Amino acid sequence: MADEDKHCIDILTQVAAATKALETVALSLLSDHLSHCVAQASAEGGEVAAEKVREANDAIARLVRS
Repeated sequence: MADEDKHCIDILTQVAAATKALETVALSLLSDHLSHCVAQASAEGGEVAAEKVREANDAIARLVRS
């Protein structure tokens, strides 16, 4: 886009749209992970459950920081 003499604002608008789309995908993946992987591991208990919760916490922290 920048090579095609597009206005900077147009490029920034596209970057913002792409960022929002990626955030939506990330939240959907996190939701699925919590609903399936973490829930199943929690039902089974043990160290696997604790690890899945840690993974989810780390993923949430990354999303909040971004």
